[in-house]
Formats: sequence, C-alpha cells, structure tokens
Amino acid sequence: MAAPVGVRALRSVCSAALFLSQLYVLSGRAGSLMTTKHAQPQSTFAKSLTSTSTNTPYFKAAESTEIPSYVTKCPSNGLCSRLPPDCMTCNTNYSCIYGKPATFDCRVKPHVHCVDQDNHEQENFTINMTCQFCWQLATTDYVCTNSTSCMTVSCPRQRYNATCTVRDHIRCLGNRVFPKMLYCNWTGGYKWSTALALSITLGGFGADRFYLGQWREGLGKLFSFGGLGIWTLIDVLLIGVGYVGPADGSLYI
Repeated sequence: MAAPVGVRALRSVCSAALFLSQLYVLSGRAGSLMTTKHAQPQSTFAKSLTSTSTNTPYFKAAESTEIPSYVTKCPSNGLCSRLPPDCMTCNTNYSCIYGKPATFDCRVKPHVHCVDQDNHEQENFTINMTCQFCWQLATTDYVCTNSTSCMTVSCPRQRYNATCTVRDHIRCLGNRVFPKMLYCNWTGGYKWSTALALSITLGGFGADRFYLGQWREGLGKLFSFGGLGIWTLIDVLLIGVGYVGPADGSLYI
C-alpha cells in the first residue's frame, strides 16, 4: 500500500509543478503583451517627435524681385523707338541691302516700359535703320579709346589698336563694340600758336624747343645763339608747317 501512496504523491507534485510552470509562462506572455501595448504609443509619440524635429518647414521660394542691370539704361515711359539697344530684343535681318533703309521687329525686355507716338504703352514695335554693320558707321557715330603711347608726329603716321563703342541712339548690324585701327590723335596740351610765337620771338634762345619738351635741342640753340640765326629760321619754318611737334609725340591743340 505504501508504493501506490508514494506514486500518487509524486503525481500530485508533478501536476502542481506543471501547473505552476504553465502559469508562469502565461503570466510572462501577458506581461510582454502589456508592455508592448504600453510601449507602442510611446514609440509612436517618440517617432512623431523625431520626425517633427528633423523635418524643416517648407516654404515656397519667392519669386526673384531683383531688377536687371540694364533697366538703369532704359528711360521709363519713353518712346520705344528711341530706347537704347540694351533695352530691347530685335529680329535682325542680315539679308537687307547695304545702304538701304530696313525695318526690324523688336520687343522690349522685362521690366522695361515704353510708349508709342500716342503715349500708349506697347511691348512690340518696329524700328527703321540703314542696313550697315557697326564698324562701317561714320566716325561721329561711335566713341573709341585713345592711346598715349604712339607718336602722332611721324612719317608714316602711326596707328594704334582702338576699341570702339557705338553710341546708344545709333542703330546698326553686328557687334556694337569692335576693334579698329586708328591714327594717333591724342594731345598733351601743347598749343601750335604758342610754339610758333616763341620760335619767332625767343627762338634764338631755344624757348620754342624748351616749350615743346625738347631740352637737348633747346640747350643747343641757347649756347649757339640759335645756330647764329640759321637754326632759328629753320625752326620757324618747321614749327609753322607742323613738322616739329611736342616731344611726347602728341598733337597740337
């Protein structure tokens, strides 16, 4: 009888241990579920905070209000046909006949306002001009740079490379800035009348040569008394015809 009682007791202990183990497992699952349910809103909240803190607010880029530089050259509400070339865009017709009148269709650039003869604002207009390239214009229609390093009094007369720019109110084909070979035409401020008067009155003392900046010739005339008068007469003729000029190579004024 002792053996069956021991077996029964052992079975009871095993059943109790099995029940406790299952209860422990179930309690652990329930705890994990509870933790997950409570943690999920927190993680979602944290995620929302993270996304809010990392995302920068989006603003639509404002349109550029900067005024182009060419607008300063364009008179406001002036005649469209008198606008400078930088203020308009034209359909150039290079098939026109040279020297003949030509008509071109033009349009004002943005931020430029002009009117017609009736004071009505317009964007599209036509201009009339002579069919010719800019470098073929008359010398009075463009402005060129001067050179102070070439000799104006020389034989043959020297030339220099100049950069010329067409005046704003002149219409022409091609580039409005172009290079050109020009004769030396700068002046240092020496007057021809003053040089001639000094040569006639005080030429024997070399005053004319000193005035023109030719110090060696002036000293030669001074110590030779104008070459005994001969050098003085020759200088009067040479300065009179403009053959002898300033030592810096400039022109008389």
